Amino acid sequence: MPLLNEKGLQEEIWRELEDHEPIPLEGDVIVPQARLEEALAAPRTGRTGVALPNTIEAEALQPLFNRLSLITVEFPGFGDGRGFSIAKRLRSLGWRGELWADGRVIADQLAYLRAVGFDSARIPEDLFARQPLEDWLTAARSISAAYQMEERAPGVASILERRKAARAAKG
Repeated sequence: MPLLNEKGLQEEIWRELEDHEPIPLEGDVIVPQARLEEALAAPRTGRTGVALPNTIEAEALQPLFNRLSLITVEFPGFGDGRGFSIAKRLRSLGWRGELWADGRVIADQLAYLRAVGFDSARIPEDLFARQPLEDWLTAARSISAAYQMEERAPGVASILERRKAARAAKG
């Protein structure tokens, strides 16, 4: 599945494990939530990520933040917004690692995904075929300002910050 962010397509170096696959001792893996404890207990040399359903309580994962490198949040359909709430909650709880939206999101949602804390979106091939890369890049640039500090995209000043800077520049 294509992995993309506001810069374009990204190389995916993570291997997503199925429920029945053995956990390898090396390499970066994404495990289903049900296998997370097993993966963290294994004597591994690679990084560990977890694939979360969009029904999880984010607080349940907080004690494991320091042992994870990646969290993916399932989006079973573009009309299901629970993943947005989960991402925002994970960030407010202190998650600073990589965070991916995983599934059926559309290009128009990319800027909003970034605003709540997602770093990238991994989407199915059929959606990517219907919305080429340029659509995603245009959508990523569609929101350039936000009123709330926590809703702004990383590296983008809020409207309040811009107003304060403008006043300070006037002297």
